[in-house]
Amino acid sequence: MKAVMREALKLRIPMVEVFETVEGEGRMAGYPTTFVRVFNCNLRCTWCDTTYSYAPEKPAFTVSIEEIVQRAAVFKHGVICLTGGEPLMHGEKSAALLYYLAQLDYVWDIHIETNGAIPLEPFIALRRQDEQVGRKARFVMDYKLPASGETEKMHLPNFELLEEQDEVKFVVANELDFTEALRVLEQYPTRATALFSPVWETMPPADLVKLILSARPQNGRARLNMQIHKIIWDPQMRGV
Repeated sequence: MKAVMREALKLRIPMVEVFETVEGEGRMAGYPTTFVRVFNCNLRCTWCDTTYSYAPEKPAFTVSIEEIVQRAAVFKHGVICLTGGEPLMHGEKSAALLYYLAQLDYVWDIHIETNGAIPLEPFIALRRQDEQVGRKARFVMDYKLPASGETEKMHLPNFELLEEQDEVKFVVANELDFTEALRVLEQYPTRATALFSPVWETMPPADLVKLILSARPQNGRARLNMQIHKIIWDPQMRGV
């Protein structure tokens, strides 16, 4: 496998940006983090807040996997967020990028923000095959609820592949979305921790808290997930 991966270093991937900030959500919220944002996405969610990361916009640059890793290494943070767009839609290139980011010796957490429409089987296989990927890589799967307009594209077998270190995120625009998330968790139980995120414009966080306290998703293991970067900075600001 290592010989194959060495050949993959020269493969090129369209990119949006590589930058440092603090992680704004999930288990790593507040940690200094290197963001590696890959260009393009196979979904078009109604409430998307990164529309600059897919067509008809253009990649900011296209470079080799080796150069992406070099750019990420400049910041030397122990936490990396591999995101998009959809960072896994480039298939073997995405797997190779994950592999080489995991080989950075000072990195201890790589969380991959994936949209729920990409089959995770090959990436889970990589996590099981390589010690560094297995120790560091976590999937944050964003299951798309009805208000997103993309529910029908979800790859439901992903739920049984997620493990305790992973997270499944539900972005909730209204109470109907919340009810659907409860149904999904009941029908497709998972070892991953469920995160409930309010759509900034339509779901007041206090209302979502009430719903979580009342329903107790995952027997109380589920969490409210706030995007603290939108509290620290203007919600429209990039590179933070």
